[in-house]
Amino acid sequence: MTTALLTDRYELTMIEAALRSGRAHRDCVFEVFGRRLPGGRRFGVVAGTGRLLEAIAEFRFGRAELDWLSDERVVDDATLDYLAGYRFTGSIDGYREGELYFPNSPLLTVTGVFAEAIVLETLVLSILNHDSAVATAAARMVAAAGERPIAEMGSRRTGEESAVAAARAAFIAGFSATSNLEAGRRWGIPTMGTAAHSFTLLHDSEEEAFRAQVESLGVGTTLLVDTYDVARAIETAVRVAGPALGAVRLDSGDLPALVREVRAQLDALGATGTRITVTNDLDEHTIAALRGAPVDSFGVGTAVVTGSGSPSAGFVYKLVAHRDAGTSGSAGEWMPVAKRSVDKVSKGGAKRASRLIVDGVAVAEHVLVDDDRDGLPEGAPDEAALGVVDGAVAMMRPLTVPLVRDGEADPRWLGVEGTHAARGHRASAVAELPLEAFRLGRGEPVLPTVFV
Repeated sequence: MTTALLTDRYELTMIEAALRSGRAHRDCVFEVFGRRLPGGRRFGVVAGTGRLLEAIAEFRFGRAELDWLSDERVVDDATLDYLAGYRFTGSIDGYREGELYFPNSPLLTVTGVFAEAIVLETLVLSILNHDSAVATAAARMVAAAGERPIAEMGSRRTGEESAVAAARAAFIAGFSATSNLEAGRRWGIPTMGTAAHSFTLLHDSEEEAFRAQVESLGVGTTLLVDTYDVARAIETAVRVAGPALGAVRLDSGDLPALVREVRAQLDALGATGTRITVTNDLDEHTIAALRGAPVDSFGVGTAVVTGSGSPSAGFVYKLVAHRDAGTSGSAGEWMPVAKRSVDKVSKGGAKRASRLIVDGVAVAEHVLVDDDRDGLPEGAPDEAALGVVDGAVAMMRPLTVPLVRDGEADPRWLGVEGTHAARGHRASAVAELPLEAFRLGRGEPVLPTVFV
C-alpha cells in the first residue's frame, strides 16, 4: 500500500512551484526538532522511527494516485510526470528509536534535493509527533510503576491504526504487553486480555461466569471482580478457581483502600499468590499514588494512547541548509538558513549530537553545527572517552546515527527486531538520567541543550 497521499496538498504545490523556479533539485538539509518538551516534562522519548522508515519506502505515486491528483487539478502535468518517478534517494541521519530527546535535539536530518525531501514533511511529522508523544507519556508511567508491569489497553480510545502505533510506542517505552492483536502480530509485542464486564453480565450469576472462564482459560486466568460486590466476588473467585487463582482485576472504586482490602481478603482465603491488577482510568499520577499499595500490575488505556494530555510531541520539520549553487551535484558550499519569526526562531546548519555522561549520569546534550554535510561520519563508536576530571569519568555518547543511505533504510531499525532493539535502547538511555528526571510535576528539561 502506498503512503504517498498521506500528506498535505501544499507539499505537492511547493514542488510544482520549485520545478518552475528551477530550485526543485537544489541540495537541501531538513531537520526535525521540538522547541520544547510536551506538558512541561523532564525528557522525551523518540518513537516512530522504524515505522517512518518503512512508510518512506512505500512512498510511491501509482496510477490511481496520479489520476486522482490530475482529476482534482492539484498540480500540473509536469509535476505529475515528476511524481510518477518519485523515489527518495537521499540520506537520513538521526537519533535511533528509543533514544531520549530534549528541546532543540536534532532528532532527524533529511538530506536530499528539495523536491524529494519536502514531500516527506507531513509523513515524517505525523508519525514522529504521535508516536513520540505516546512513548514520552508511557515512559513516565513506567517510571511511576517501578518494577511492576504495565499493559497497554487503549485501542478503543483512538483510531484503529493509531491504536497499533500507540501500542508499539508504549512497548518501546517499557510497557510489557498490549491488548491489541494487530500490534502483537505486526511488531512482536506480547498480548494480554481475558474478559470484560459484559461477560459476567451475560451469565445468570457471577459464579457461572467465573466457572466458564476458568474452564476455558484455566485457574491462572484473571477474573474481573468489581461487576457487583467486590468482597463477594473475591470469595466466589477463590471458591471456583481455588487458591491458585492467577489474578483478580479491579476497574473501579477507591483503589488505594480497595486494593488493601482485596489483598487482605485473598490472603485470608489462602490465595496468597493471587495477583491484583488495576485498570481504572490510570495515568502516571494515579499509578504513583498506588506505589505503596499491594498492586502487582497495571493496565492503562486512554491516558497512554492520547499522550496523557499531550497528544503531539510538537516537532517541526525545517529547512536548515542548502547549497549556494542551484543544482544537485554541484560543488557549491553549504549555506545555513533559518526561520526568524517571533517565538519560532530556529538555528541554521546541519547538526549532529552527543550526550555528555559523567560517572554514568547524563549531564548535557551537545549539538555540533556542522555545515559540511559530506563530512558527517557513517558510523561512530558507542562512546568516546574525554578523560578523568576530579576523579569523575567523562564520556561523550554519540546520538546521531545513519538511518537511510541512498534511499535505503538500515535494516537494524526495521520490523520486529528494530522494535525490540528500540525498547532495549530506551531502557539503557533512561538508566543514564539523574533522579530528578522522574519527577512528575511540570518543570524544566533535566538536561540542557548546548550548541558547540
